Amino acid sequence: MTAVEHHLGGTRIGVLTAEPLGRVLDYLAPEGGCVTGAFVEVPLGPRRVVGVVWGPGAGDFPAAKLRAAIRVLDAAPMRDEMRAFLMRAADYTLTPLSSMLRLATRAPGLGEAPKVQRLYRRGPAPPDRMTPARARVLAVLADQPGTAFALADLSVRARVSAGVIKGLVAQGALFEEDAPRDLPYPVLDPMRAGLPLTPDQAAAAAVLRRAVAGGGYGTTLLKGVTGSGKTEVYLEAVAEALRAGRQALVLLPEIALSAEFLRRVEARFGASPGEWHSGVTMAERRRLWRMVGEGGAQLVVGARSALFLPFRDLGLIVVDEEHDTSYKQEEGAFYNARDMAVLRAALCSAQVILASATPSLETWANAEAGKYARLDLAARFGVARLPDLRAIDMRAEDLPATRWISPSLQAAVAARLGLGEQALLFLNRRGYAPVTICRACGHQIGCDHCDARMVEHRFLKRLVCHQCGAQRPLPEVCPACNVAGRLAPVGPGVERLAEEVGALYPEARVAVLSSDLFGSARALKDQIGVIAAGGADIIIGTQIVAKGHNFPNLTLVGVIDADLGLQGSDLRAAERTFQLMRQVAGRAGRAERPGEALLQTFQPDHPVIRAILAGDDEGFWRAEAAERRAAGVPPYGRMAGIILSGSDLQQVFDFGAELARRDQPLRAIGAQVYGPAAAPVARIRGRHRVRLLIKADKAAPLQAALARWAGQVRCPPGLRLQIDIDPQSFY
Repeated sequence: MTAVEHHLGGTRIGVLTAEPLGRVLDYLAPEGGCVTGAFVEVPLGPRRVVGVVWGPGAGDFPAAKLRAAIRVLDAAPMRDEMRAFLMRAADYTLTPLSSMLRLATRAPGLGEAPKVQRLYRRGPAPPDRMTPARARVLAVLADQPGTAFALADLSVRARVSAGVIKGLVAQGALFEEDAPRDLPYPVLDPMRAGLPLTPDQAAAAAVLRRAVAGGGYGTTLLKGVTGSGKTEVYLEAVAEALRAGRQALVLLPEIALSAEFLRRVEARFGASPGEWHSGVTMAERRRLWRMVGEGGAQLVVGARSALFLPFRDLGLIVVDEEHDTSYKQEEGAFYNARDMAVLRAALCSAQVILASATPSLETWANAEAGKYARLDLAARFGVARLPDLRAIDMRAEDLPATRWISPSLQAAVAARLGLGEQALLFLNRRGYAPVTICRACGHQIGCDHCDARMVEHRFLKRLVCHQCGAQRPLPEVCPACNVAGRLAPVGPGVERLAEEVGALYPEARVAVLSSDLFGSARALKDQIGVIAAGGADIIIGTQIVAKGHNFPNLTLVGVIDADLGLQGSDLRAAERTFQLMRQVAGRAGRAERPGEALLQTFQPDHPVIRAILAGDDEGFWRAEAAERRAAGVPPYGRMAGIILSGSDLQQVFDFGAELARRDQPLRAIGAQVYGPAAAPVARIRGRHRVRLLIKADKAAPLQAALARWAGQVRCPPGLRLQIDIDPQSFY
């Protein structure tokens, strides 16, 4: 419900800005007054900044010194439920409220006056002469009758120059008109028929439709094997939300997934939804932000930050691939979009669908406990069936030290190529080699700014630090001993694997999918489209290939190092390895031809590898849950990570030790403090990093205790303290 409290001009109001001030500031309401939630422009020192009217002023500042808000912006006021969401999210994550507001106002040009743009629509007269180019323009307009297009948009859709469109205007075949720059999005039609559903899909869709039609809050785990058609099922829930006149949000973990998904949405509803991610232009971001608040966008497809858009009436949130680690933001405001989606839905009486073939243990446990409903899709859609999974015991393979594709996998790839099918080789390491070592002195080339080895990227002819992004040319001499010709790459990355594949299969067309090899999201999407259309015989990829892509001709997946994720002390190592292996194996055999997945491993008897091969998802989750419960760790206990960083290592450690000594507020709730200790990556961008870990019971009031604990001390200049509630990584 939107606030209606009106503040008359000259009345004291409290305004929250995204500036790091730590509090709401008092101003006088602008001339003409404003409502709570209104976006206003206010003076702050010598600058003008955008803020939100948070309510009446606190009254603790002399009235004579108050400055007046300059004006109310032309934007829909922030709703009560959105302000409540930002406050609850700030309290849960221990993030300053101003930082949460920054997430909710990341649209360019909010303070600008509305502008107009020139649009083109169908006119009454036919052209004097019909050409293929003119026909394409008129066909685009006929496909969406009544819709007006910007010049650039119409040119792209019709594949014509601007001159063709201008010529049609001159003949009266098109009208030119000026309209507001930020127009509503095309109306989606929820009554259009979707794809035929299997009985299992139809039953699951019916349950979700009833939940959405009920109009209240609820969360459902939609667990379906890869290729089971989860998307078509939850699109039925989207249709129900649109039929009810409410908005829907679909979160995707990877921009590259959006192209195929948008095509499916357009086929289902007759028009494209709004998009919100880093690949969208600034103009489109501003348009979507405004239209979401005004109700001019029914469906948004976006990355995790889309959760902070100002929806007018949000009725459904879908978190696709909900287990994906990219939903956790680990810079600035630390939050998990999956958990924040549940919070936001609870505050606006919306439904949440958490979709995954391999759900996070947190979601699985909530479904087991009855907090979430659960729907299962156990079979692949149509004639496709799940791939056969087998382990290749690397202890029994005769493989040279500088090769990584075993004879067994090599033969399997050759057999698939002989049938005209595609093979995927998966290795979760970017670049050519993870380490470059000098064979003369033993020096490993590291980053000058981080405690990390530099990774050779031979395609780029550079060494790259994967922590801070620093680059340098490939050296010819060792920087430590100055000996030339003795630097050697150690270990494989996807580029080195591509080199090996080129030698083994010289006639094969090879495509490498790795995020660092593409300059833009569009380039990555284009390459995925080429592969899906059969433009490659062998695909080599990092974890980006595991994220929902559909390659119809792909029948073999070979995992080069299935043991890689099992190393280290991360409490989620087993879970993440299980998820990644199952997801990447699921890329095989998604159409008519049966598929297989081969896992190269030195530990074929490891419980995780055995669970993957057996397809025993429930057995794995039960065993993993029992271990976590016994250890009192998430989801059966609570954790918080404290990251301290600064340029002076001793100062950072001393401050961490001081914090650890003052642990009484934490001991009062039964929490334990571990550390301080050097972080696994102990230096990034020249700043030394020290970590503490807090562990508490599930029911412990952790946030309040942490706030009291951290509030005892003031950070020295240049030292930064960050709190990560429910940490997902410990780097």
